[in-house]
Amino acid sequence: MSYPKSEMAGGGPPPPGAPVQAQPAAAGMPGAPGGWMAAPTQVPANCPKGLEYLAQVDQLLIKQKVEALEAFTGFETNNKYEILNSLGQRIFHAVEDTCCCTRNCCGASRPFDMKILNNQNHEVIHLSRPLRCSTCWCPCCLQKVTVEAPPGKVAGYVCQSWSLCKPRMRIENAEGETVLRIKGPCCQLNICGDIEFDVYAPDEETYVGRVTKQWSGLGKELFTDADNFGISFPLDLDVNVKATLLGAVFLLDFMFFENNTKKDDKMDKHSMH
Repeated sequence: MSYPKSEMAGGGPPPPGAPVQAQPAAAGMPGAPGGWMAAPTQVPANCPKGLEYLAQVDQLLIKQKVEALEAFTGFETNNKYEILNSLGQRIFHAVEDTCCCTRNCCGASRPFDMKILNNQNHEVIHLSRPLRCSTCWCPCCLQKVTVEAPPGKVAGYVCQSWSLCKPRMRIENAEGETVLRIKGPCCQLNICGDIEFDVYAPDEETYVGRVTKQWSGLGKELFTDADNFGISFPLDLDVNVKATLLGAVFLLDFMFFENNTKKDDKMDKHSMH
């Protein structure tokens, strides 16, 4: 059966008996592609407020926003990220909270507080990283991020494990017990390709998921330090562990991919003119 063009284009009602299709949600509305993820109808028992969204997903995409001032001048600004589900719907957004002096003097090694907020701009997860040595020759003072969900209540810790060549991290619960381990590659540079960090159970044999630093495109890779990450994990993983694993992405970003060399080169070129 063929319908008149005006009706197919929305110029009139459909013919009798034609199926009625629900109108798609407007962009930016909860549940719409590119909008915010709709609030879950069922909340798991003992789930911290705000983490019920994590109970519904087994993948996350973390996209760092490109800051125009930073891209053109090399002046370090607070990092900002969008956290999306596999449908491209926003679950959270994250904002770094550090002072100008700390960002531009300490660079990628800087201590930071990261606020992860929901669509109502309420902070649901808080990350804090103290200033610590970043070299593997100081095993007594390795990197650590505390994950609080909600803010003020520890959900877990991301702890760097000593390793001479390959990145190693532990995901710990609030009691300090290791619940996951992360193993990275010896080289954190892959031209035109992804860099993968595998996630294992504490026995280091049972594969659980993966953190992937995704190739962002030549222009973005060369002239900014804005990165994209993907995480995969079991759907039934505890939401506190999921939140802590999310915190591990930010530590990996700062430790290995917050590259200030690009910006230093830009500043040197500006100073020569």
